[in-house]
Amino acid sequence: MVALAYTVAFQGVEARSVEVQCAVTAGLPAFSIVGLPDKAVSEARDRVRAALASLSIALPSKRITVNLSPADLPKEGSHFDLPIALGLLAALEVIPKEAVAQTVALGELSLDGGLIPVLGALPAALSAANDDRALLCPRASAPEAAWVDACHVLGARNLIDLVQHFTGKALLDPARPGEVTHDLAARDLRDVKGQERAKRALEIAAAGRHHMIMIGTPGAGKSMLAKRLPGIMPPLSPMEALETSIIQSVAGALKEGGISRSRPFRDPHHTASRASIIGGGRGAKPGEVSLAHNGVLFLDELPEFPRDVLETLRQPIETGEVMVSRANAHVTYPCRFLLMAAANPCKCGYLTVPAQACSRAPNCGEDYMNRISGPLMDRFDLRIEMPPVDFTDLEAPPAGESSAEVAARVIAARQIQTARFDADPSCRTNADAEGRVLEDIATLDSEGKALLSRAAERMGLTARGYHRILRVARTIADLDSSENIRRPHLGEALSYRLVAAKEV
Repeated sequence: MVALAYTVAFQGVEARSVEVQCAVTAGLPAFSIVGLPDKAVSEARDRVRAALASLSIALPSKRITVNLSPADLPKEGSHFDLPIALGLLAALEVIPKEAVAQTVALGELSLDGGLIPVLGALPAALSAANDDRALLCPRASAPEAAWVDACHVLGARNLIDLVQHFTGKALLDPARPGEVTHDLAARDLRDVKGQERAKRALEIAAAGRHHMIMIGTPGAGKSMLAKRLPGIMPPLSPMEALETSIIQSVAGALKEGGISRSRPFRDPHHTASRASIIGGGRGAKPGEVSLAHNGVLFLDELPEFPRDVLETLRQPIETGEVMVSRANAHVTYPCRFLLMAAANPCKCGYLTVPAQACSRAPNCGEDYMNRISGPLMDRFDLRIEMPPVDFTDLEAPPAGESSAEVAARVIAARQIQTARFDADPSCRTNADAEGRVLEDIATLDSEGKALLSRAAERMGLTARGYHRILRVARTIADLDSSENIRRPHLGEALSYRLVAAKEV
């Protein structure tokens, strides 16, 4: 007797449908699971047997075979427990076969039949909706999956709840979406004293998603500014929130099923490994660059990161996605992030302060900043020097604009870009524009062309640097509500490219 149940196998952020075929046939008593299961899936035999025993259901003394189809797709994770148990219950005619075949199930079983939360409920719900099936999952995972409106989600506390639901004794109520969470702390841009030029650059970075590096002495306010960047960025659109939450769901980073509309902010320590930044490890899990998708990746003390880690960022910055290749997995994750970096000008940090600089100045500055390769530095649209903050600024009362005031201008500039790229889904901000699209949106008059040509020659700009200046100038014009890029916009954009490693 064969019964079918359905679940999913995760390949990156994609949930692929898996058919769970359960057969109970005559033969020597055995319980085998085939179809490329990993160790956690193979151990489901003992968890399922104990969970069914807690319901006073003993497996018959026959040969039980569970096939996970397609057989050539690797199966990883403990979420296969629940579909295997439901398939066996259907094969034993405890619950209707037809009802089980109309659902997608995922969940880990405890030995007493309880359902333990698992990762990936949100992408699993999307897969179930595409297959026109309902989703069965642990109650703790249901609020996350319920955000998919097209999917009927049922959350259960234990296996007996599902048996009673399928037999019509006690129907489960549909799950409700988790409350939207707001992760931003009360960090206001007004708290940062002085550094007006850096604040202006921060506004431009937020408006056009331009990568930015801040170079300055210790205590100049680099980290303070970076941590206030999400507070001036627009909230995630519904599509962006879904994209970001799918990655967080696969990584197990969603809290209580709530989906946040605030931008992710990831700030890994400089001792982080390459796999933790790019992604990898067992199952090729998403790294920090993907967890920062649609948000901010802040790398403090940039030169202190290992050179091989920094060099792996070059391709994701350009393409907006990263492929994690392992012997048993090739997974592509999105990683369209805003890279914010901070660095001291030298090892001691006081190269620009003669009274405090070490004896190796100025050679120590060049050696230290050379840890950042030229190609990586070329990918920063905005380069800011941050001098020490004067004590008179620290003693002054709070001044300047609040995060809310700056955010209003950023949102207005983003709305201009949304309308501009409405017909091109590959572009969301000015930082994404390239080729013909960039030529159309960043057309310069004769005066602007002459200025940029002279600057490119004197500054030794690469083709990438040339185009990045055009993108920044376009964003500055958007903040100014200007249809065309004028000379002041271009001049300001050029001023943010003056800091180079040899000049620090």
